[in-house]
Amino acid sequence: MARYAIVVDRRSDWKWNIEEIDVLTANDYLVNKERPTRRPSRIINLCRFYTYLTAGYYCSLLAEARGEVPMPTVADILDLSKRSLYAFALPDLNRLLESTQKRLAEPPLGDFELYIFFGIADDRRFNRFAAEVFDLFRYPLLSVQIRKGKAWQIRSIKPMGLHQVPDSYADFFESSLRAYTRLTKRRRTSRKPSALYDLAILYNPNEGMSPSNEGALKRFIQAGEALRVDVELLQARDYHRISEYDALFLRETTALNHHTFRFARKAEAEGIPVIDDSKSILRCTNKVYLAELLAKNKLPAPKTVILNRHKFDNSKIAEAEAVLGYPMVLKIPDGSFSRGMYKANNRAEAVEAATKLFEHSRLILAQEFMPTDYDWRIGILNGKPIFACQYLMARKHWQIVNHKADGKAVVGGFHTYPVSEAPAQVVEIATKAASLIGNSLYGVDLKQNERGIFVIEVNDNPNIDNGVEDKVLKGELYTTIIQEFIRRIDISRTA
Repeated sequence: MARYAIVVDRRSDWKWNIEEIDVLTANDYLVNKERPTRRPSRIINLCRFYTYLTAGYYCSLLAEARGEVPMPTVADILDLSKRSLYAFALPDLNRLLESTQKRLAEPPLGDFELYIFFGIADDRRFNRFAAEVFDLFRYPLLSVQIRKGKAWQIRSIKPMGLHQVPDSYADFFESSLRAYTRLTKRRRTSRKPSALYDLAILYNPNEGMSPSNEGALKRFIQAGEALRVDVELLQARDYHRISEYDALFLRETTALNHHTFRFARKAEAEGIPVIDDSKSILRCTNKVYLAELLAKNKLPAPKTVILNRHKFDNSKIAEAEAVLGYPMVLKIPDGSFSRGMYKANNRAEAVEAATKLFEHSRLILAQEFMPTDYDWRIGILNGKPIFACQYLMARKHWQIVNHKADGKAVVGGFHTYPVSEAPAQVVEIATKAASLIGNSLYGVDLKQNERGIFVIEVNDNPNIDNGVEDKVLKGELYTTIIQEFIRRIDISRTA
């Protein structure tokens, strides 16, 4: 069964020869005629009409009922059924049109029509605009009528039927379809079995301290090939392509006011599994939340005092002193990779650090200082430990990463162990801490000293680096993660 299936009203509407795609008539699809059930398809609905209770409407409706992924969805159909329903999007789209108009050396004269096929404009100068329209309105074929005035204005956005594609646009239609389905990247002569799943990995090639290095990303792709999972690397600009995949894996450092969080939310809205999910990002990226959560569930953690910027003065630091003593560590709630942390050795340093951190957050944390030579990092996936590392403090520094004034970062060494060789209590406490967040992929940081074991934090989006976290399991670590995606995809398809 092909990865994509196209539904048309009449066989005569389909004029292309693309072996990798099934083509069905609307009638055959509606009666479920000779449809294999091995693997749900992505249904590209190219019926002539999508209006309420037509064949096009029912094809999308029944595709959703059958666990397949239609384009357009019924929600998309309703969004474009009346101008009043999509009017909310016009101001932003018109502003984008205006910026496009200003940068074109030879803009179109007078009113004009723009064809958008699978998010690609027939006039490539409008591709950014086309991608934005396609992200909002997931129709395979769209016609946008644009009125010329002092500034361009959208007059209408209308879906097109396949029968409305002019013969002169046949090649443009096929190239757009192939780009969308990524068929141009697959070799027809390959003897490898076709992929059963499509996994997108979001990464940032310019990120200085990314969660997975280049070698790890290659290992994920190799593990996917062995399991018939087509793994493709995406960047922030590929937001509109999320729905093309069966699952999404975030390998870029996450934050709430960041595109990584929007990617997670978008994947969830599309009904596809995502690691890390938005709830995990929300919970893990705020250390105030974690401190309250660990205390409520009586898991061991460093003594912590939450400081409030409101009416902050020396008396508040004095209260923290009474609990924590010196030195103490002050943290911004959403810091990562040892950023946004200060060690204060006295009241003056504590006040200075707090004042700096309050510029970024209403609440900050003060914690007791626990000097150790290393932190434990236990990787947890779906409630099960999958790797154990010791991250060593940077040389002559109290943190794992020493951020220098010149912007350079010095990272400490590491030791990787089989999970079975890590202290059983460390693994047990880490697993309990991760379970309070969810069932995603986490890295739980713990300190171990003469007083016991303490949870420092639970991280979403933990490092999986080639040569570090995979030092013991090697390729098996990547296989384990890909297999978890397969499990989640299979569940999502039967939900």
